[in-house]
Amino acid sequence: MKSIRGLLGWEATITLLVVLALIAGALLSPDFLTASNLSFLTANFSEVALMALTMTLLVIVAEIDLSVASVLGLCSSLLGVLWSAHVPMPLALLLVFLAGGLAGLFNGLLVTRLGLPSLAVTIGTLALYRGLAYALLGDRAVADFPAAYTNLGFGNIPGTQIPIPIALFLVLAVVVAVVLHATSFGRSLYAIGANEVAARFAGLRVERVKLTLFVLSGLMSALAGVVYTFRFSSARADNASGFELGVIAAVLLGGVSIFGGRGSVVGAVAAVFLIGIINGALTIVDVPNEVLTVVTGLLLIGSVLVPNLLARLSANRERRRLTGGESGVST
Repeated sequence: MKSIRGLLGWEATITLLVVLALIAGALLSPDFLTASNLSFLTANFSEVALMALTMTLLVIVAEIDLSVASVLGLCSSLLGVLWSAHVPMPLALLLVFLAGGLAGLFNGLLVTRLGLPSLAVTIGTLALYRGLAYALLGDRAVADFPAAYTNLGFGNIPGTQIPIPIALFLVLAVVVAVVLHATSFGRSLYAIGANEVAARFAGLRVERVKLTLFVLSGLMSALAGVVYTFRFSSARADNASGFELGVIAAVLLGGVSIFGGRGSVVGAVAAVFLIGIINGALTIVDVPNEVLTVVTGLLLIGSVLVPNLLARLSANRERRRLTGGESGVST
């Protein structure tokens, strides 16, 4: 019960920070809170938001996937190559999602069948998949995608200023939240992350669950690659380079424990918006990209440091309370 209260407290804190970031943005520029700017701002972090959903599930089971942005780049390049070869778009999209799933499957097999640490595996595949993207497309860019598809990338829901990619993200966030918090599969993720050995003794198929999550991560990265390609109407091998940092920062800042067993979709979603709003506010006042990277790095460090410091302070207070209680009994 205490852990649930702590989690809700952290989510409330992140939500409050989102509100404060919006206020700060409005103070920095009168154009910040306009509907058009907020529409552009939210669309700008839609790919990070999508990949953060499946990353949340992976980190809850005490795994990680650093290759997500490279899978995005690989799938973007593949889409460009297929379209250049006059492959019909529906078939091209099917092949792109197949490639994303296979990339996730390869990561998952190395982790679950060979017992390799996911951190090391996905650092390696981060470079591998980005290299394959360059092998497919080189330094070329493919930009002649049909308007019917590119409109899905940068268009809004009719009659609103809500970008289609963000609407897609919110729908998927609800689906992932329901699966995580209201199904036996979701409960199994927390059990595996909290104590993998106990989860095995309880009969959970740990390897199968983890493999499924890596495949889902690959598929979500493929979806993010399609969204990114259509949003900018450009397939390039270097698309989304460095996005993995923002994805991990959002997940950890949202209260998902890097050690597994704790976290929620709501916290991760709130953190995605917080990082996006901060970056948008700094961009609108012409802050250089280097500073934005520094801010993201600081948020990533803070997302690990602050919860652990709070946990230690809470543990120390509890220890002192128990020690004081014991002293009082003995006297």
